Amino acid sequence: MNSEDRPHGGSPEPRREPLPPMAPPAPAQPAGDTRAAGEGRESGRQRLGAALWPPRVTRAQLIVAVLLFVLGLGLAIQVRSNSDDSALRGARQEDLVRILDELDNRTQRLQDEKQRLEEQRTELENSSDQAEEARKQTLQKEQQLGILAGTVAAQGPGVTLTIADPSGTVEPDMLLDAIQELRAAGAEAIQVNGARVVANSYFSGTAGNVEVDGRSISAPYTFEVIGKPQDLEPALNIPGGVVQTLEKEQATATVVRSEKIVVDALRPAERPDYARSSSQ
Repeated sequence: MNSEDRPHGGSPEPRREPLPPMAPPAPAQPAGDTRAAGEGRESGRQRLGAALWPPRVTRAQLIVAVLLFVLGLGLAIQVRSNSDDSALRGARQEDLVRILDELDNRTQRLQDEKQRLEEQRTELENSSDQAEEARKQTLQKEQQLGILAGTVAAQGPGVTLTIADPSGTVEPDMLLDAIQELRAAGAEAIQVNGARVVANSYFSGTAGNVEVDGRSISAPYTFEVIGKPQDLEPALNIPGGVVQTLEKEQATATVVRSEKIVVDALRPAERPDYARSSSQ
């Protein structure tokens, strides 16, 4: 259309520009690319695992580990030692007093024995006639062993323990407990109702029908004991000891100190079946 054909006084018609062509759709990602991404992630895990294992321990970490181990071991030993003492911590006061007295008495007896042996050694070293001194000490030792074996009579200070049992409730094991308590307190010679009590003695029977080494005895039970009276009497009268135990069974026990106790019941000397003396 030329200028003559346009209407008079009208505005020119706008020019239309062609639209740009549409972009083609993006092609689908091949399956191989997905596998490659997965392999990339897997290799990342492998790298992380390789970084964590094997662990790289520094010197400072090793020292800390050793210190922690030593601390744990010390705590375990402390706990174990505390558990070992739990039996004494739970004991009654009278039991603790009795245990302490027995330990003190045993310590004193060991000290006395040590001093006696040292004196014998000094006498042997200083004696002009060592053979005669050795013979004398051998005889003394024989007398001591005879007293312990019950083949020799003995006398000395001690106590007399009398147990009355009107109800017939005293069991043989109660009398045995009294023997053990006296031995722990330092008794050197004991006889009960005329029966000598030695290391291999035993109590049997029932309440009211007690036997010592197969010999029947009856109440009242009389214990004649040679030893230090200052140790023997308190050992029987401590709280929870022999006297209180017998009183709970409706029996009575009396302890009397004496400067002279005679233990004259004897046992025959028995030759051992298998044991023989040896110089080694």
